[in-house]
Amino acid sequence: MQIIISNSSKEPIYEQITNQIKSSILSGELQEGTSLPSMRQLAKDLQISVITTKRAYEELEKAGFIYSIVGKGSFVAEQNLEIIREKKQRVIEEQLNAVIINSREIGLPLDELQQLLEILYKE
Repeated sequence: MQIIISNSSKEPIYEQITNQIKSSILSGELQEGTSLPSMRQLAKDLQISVITTKRAYEELEKAGFIYSIVGKGSFVAEQNLEIIREKKQRVIEEQLNAVIINSREIGLPLDELQQLLEILYKE
């Protein structure tokens, strides 16, 4: 597992870690039961605070992507792909709703918005 931290990103470091681990799990790179580096080891490898890695792992555990066993470490949890798909679809719907609101504010017609979506989707 390779995590790349960008200091120029607007996204907090713990979110960068969380998103990259989630992506590795969803892509199948990290399989169910795979052991993750300890919070201290990850912090050392990334040269960041243990508090940051702790927060990332807590977020991942809260979202059901990993589980922790005291004294043994953190592991990739079993994933229900149907639930994950539903969560992702809900996020997409929220983002599209924001796009629709912005489009209406500037008077962008639906057909132009659809064309824009189609162009971006095909890229």
